[in-house]
Amino acid sequence: MTLVLISLALYVVATGMLAGALRVDAASPADGWRIPATLAMGLHASVHILAWHQRQGPDLHFFAALSLVGLGMAALTTFVARRERLAALGVFALPLAGGLMVAYRAHGPGPATPLDWRLQLHAALALLAYATLAVAAVLAVTLALQERALRRREFHGWLRALPPLVQLESLLFRTITAGFVVLTAAMLTGVLFVEDLLAQHLAHKTVLSVLSWLVFGGLLLGRHRYGWRGARAVRWTLVAMALLVLAYFGSKFVIELLLAR
Repeated sequence: MTLVLISLALYVVATGMLAGALRVDAASPADGWRIPATLAMGLHASVHILAWHQRQGPDLHFFAALSLVGLGMAALTTFVARRERLAALGVFALPLAGGLMVAYRAHGPGPATPLDWRLQLHAALALLAYATLAVAAVLAVTLALQERALRRREFHGWLRALPPLVQLESLLFRTITAGFVVLTAAMLTGVLFVEDLLAQHLAHKTVLSVLSWLVFGGLLLGRHRYGWRGARAVRWTLVAMALLVLAYFGSKFVIELLLAR
C-alpha cells in the first residue's frame, strides 16, 4: 500500500505542477512536472509487477486491466507531450491513472491468470491498443470542444494550451493509426494463439472487437480517400472506442463484478 500512496502523491504533485506551468505559459509549459510523473508511473508499474510476482502470474482482471490502461495513457501523454503541444492532456491523464491504480489496490488483486508467452503477448498488445485508442478518444473530445469554442468565439485560456486545430486533427489521426496497427496485431495474435475465439465469454468480445476494428479502419480509409475530418471524425472515433470498451471492459464488468465468475 505504501507504493500506491507514494505513487498517488507523485501523480497529484505532477498534476499540480503541470497545471501551474500551464497557467504561466500555456503554449510551452515548463518540463519539471515530468519528473514526478515519471516516478509515479514507475511506482505504478511496480505495484502490478509485485502483485504478479506474489501470485506467480499476471493479474488481468477488471480493475487491474483498467489500471494498466490508465498507466499506458499517462505514459503516452507524458512522453508524446515532449514533441507536441499536448501537455494539457496530462491534467486529465495523470490523476486518472492514479485513481485507477487506487481502485485496483482497493479492490484487491485478483487471482493470477495462467497465460503462456503467446497469450501474454496478445494481452500486452491489447492493453497497449486500448491505451493508445483511449488517448485518441480524448483527443477527439478535445477537438470537438476546440471547434465548438472557436465557432462561438469563446477563446478560453485552455485553448492556448492546445495545438492549432489542424495540428490537433493531424495528431488525432496519427494516434488512431498507431492504435489501429497495434489493435490489428492484437487481433492477429488472438486468432493465432487463442484456441477458441468463439467460446463462451469470448464470442461477444470477438464480435465487438472486430466491429471496432472495422469502424477505425473505415475512418482511416475515409480520411485517406475523402479527407474526412471534424465532427465526422469525432463521431467515428467515439463510436469505435465505445465498441472497444464494451468488447473488453463491458464483458469483464458483467462476468467478474455482476456475475462474480
